[in-house]
Amino acid sequence: MSAPLTQDQLKALVGRAALDYVVDGQIVGVGTGSTVNQFIDALATVKHRISGAVSSSVASTQRLQAHGITVLDSNSVERIPVYIDGADEIDHRGFMVKGGGAALTREKIVADLAERFICIADESKLVPVMGKFALPVEVIPMAAAQVARRFKAIYGGEAQLRAHCTTDNGNAILDVRGLQITDPAAMEAEVNQWPGVVTVGIFARHRARVCLLGTAAGVKTLSFD
Repeated sequence: MSAPLTQDQLKALVGRAALDYVVDGQIVGVGTGSTVNQFIDALATVKHRISGAVSSSVASTQRLQAHGITVLDSNSVERIPVYIDGADEIDHRGFMVKGGGAALTREKIVADLAERFICIADESKLVPVMGKFALPVEVIPMAAAQVARRFKAIYGGEAQLRAHCTTDNGNAILDVRGLQITDPAAMEAEVNQWPGVVTVGIFARHRARVCLLGTAAGVKTLSFD
């Protein structure tokens, strides 16, 4: 009897599976994180098929360039067919919590360029209701305490400044615990209005259309179209 796949092996599995969604001759949007690193390494084997990538973080840009993949400035790109990225949590409607790697704002920017968001994750990330993973919120540093108080007052969440963390945009991250995100679209719209919030790590407006989920039985494809 073979041993169960490790989390890293599951990430490699979905990273390779995502190559099926890369459109030949086009630009691909690339996210951030350990699962995406597996996708980038797989993408390097077919880099002749794409015209370049738009990256959501400095770390992903460096990894792409190390593989000889051209990285384009997002301002030079009007649309991309797909954006491929991981998630900290994803529910059964394709809504996600992201930002564990502190790249949530740039991830939303690249996702906004894309026609479809393809989420790659291991099965531990699929949840019935999001909130167990602390919700990341990128904030202007001077607003951190004010935003934290508002989370407590409105949602009962406990927000804590992420230690030793500065985003690629020079901002801070609040991690909010104790939430039950039952209406992701409404919470995303509300929190994004608060002064000092750059963006909240709820991806409802930019939800996944497909999730490639690494399971013990292989890659399971969930479609949310």
